[in-house]
Amino acid sequence: MFLDRVKISIKAGNGGKGSSSFLRNAQTAYGGPDGGEGGKGGDIVFQATSSLNTLYNFQFKKKFVAKNGEDGSKKLQTGANGKDEIIFVPCGTVIIDSQTNKVIADLHEDGSKFIALKGGRGGHGNAYYKSSIKQAPHYSQTGEVTSLKEVILELKTIADVGLVGFPNAGKSTLLSCISNANPKIANYPFTTLYPNLGVCEVKGQTFVVADIPGLIEGASQGQGLGHYFLKHIERVRLILHLVDISESDGRDFVEDYKVINDELSSYSKDLAQTPQIVVLTKIDLLDDDTLKEKEDRFKKEINLPYIKISGATMQGIDELKLKTLQTLSKLPKKQSIEIEEFDFDKKDVESINIYRLDNGTFVVEGGRIDNFIRGVVLSDSLSFAYFQNKLREMGIIDMLKEKGLKNGDSVQIKDIVFEYSE
Repeated sequence: MFLDRVKISIKAGNGGKGSSSFLRNAQTAYGGPDGGEGGKGGDIVFQATSSLNTLYNFQFKKKFVAKNGEDGSKKLQTGANGKDEIIFVPCGTVIIDSQTNKVIADLHEDGSKFIALKGGRGGHGNAYYKSSIKQAPHYSQTGEVTSLKEVILELKTIADVGLVGFPNAGKSTLLSCISNANPKIANYPFTTLYPNLGVCEVKGQTFVVADIPGLIEGASQGQGLGHYFLKHIERVRLILHLVDISESDGRDFVEDYKVINDELSSYSKDLAQTPQIVVLTKIDLLDDDTLKEKEDRFKKEINLPYIKISGATMQGIDELKLKTLQTLSKLPKKQSIEIEEFDFDKKDVESINIYRLDNGTFVVEGGRIDNFIRGVVLSDSLSFAYFQNKLREMGIIDMLKEKGLKNGDSVQIKDIVFEYSE
């Protein structure tokens, strides 16, 4: 099964907790704090590989979570960092933020990597909080908790040459003639249900050819199968535009040529400007007089260079291969998509949201709260004093009063609930 667009969930690993411990051994009964730092959570990393040509594997697994960092321990031992989750995708995969629909990465080349999400920071151990004032802190910091995010993976096939044309124009036959590919070939529309790739060798040099499913009129607006696969020729440097000059399907071959170009223009202005070689196919089905008559008409109405071929007799195939190689040698490789600067992995460390529950309890939450509460231990008097002072410094008490906070009201911050008093 060919799959070229899928939505998946990704989550970087949480940071490990810092340790709260004190040095104890045969020589030291009451040593100072020696709690180590928590380890960093694993990253979510996408990596392009030429060994894949479809997103089919994501049909079965759609959630990817990196390993959490390990907790710190005594003797100042830092917890191990969580293992990164490496997600392999085909070359040409574009990663899109599902919420904003913005492109965040374009993995164009084999081996290219993109760190989509960074693992959570590990929490500080109690040794970190030791100072001249706090000689024996009994509290440590929890690790940073990461969020689950959704991205869309979209495959835009990497090929040098794209074969376009109406169904039954001879694209699959041509691909089988010029490359090592073995596409399905039959005399009915839409034999090609997904792009087939083949490698063509000419004079010791090679280029990649993609057989794109047949287009029909209205493809750029979603008619037929063509629109679904037009994205696969956005990256090609050269288009071989196949036109069935025999009119074996009863269509006018000159109109076929015009319709396909209109569809390319409607889909993308850049695609419409991609260089083309016009290929008139199935010439073996016409006698010499009829073929000349049709060629004369094409020259009169279109007036562009063309190459005549027959996949059945191999006439013109070598000429087409050589012309394709010569044309490609003059064309630059297409660049990756220009990514608009966008912080997909932006951490929320500023937001504060206050609301009141039906039972009258005030709830305080937000990114700034999550970050600050990681180092609070209410059972420790110094930590609790820090907590109270910080609420005032951050302006949270004033914000609560604006919401109607009075003496005796309950306030909930994360899993901490306390009664407010002046």
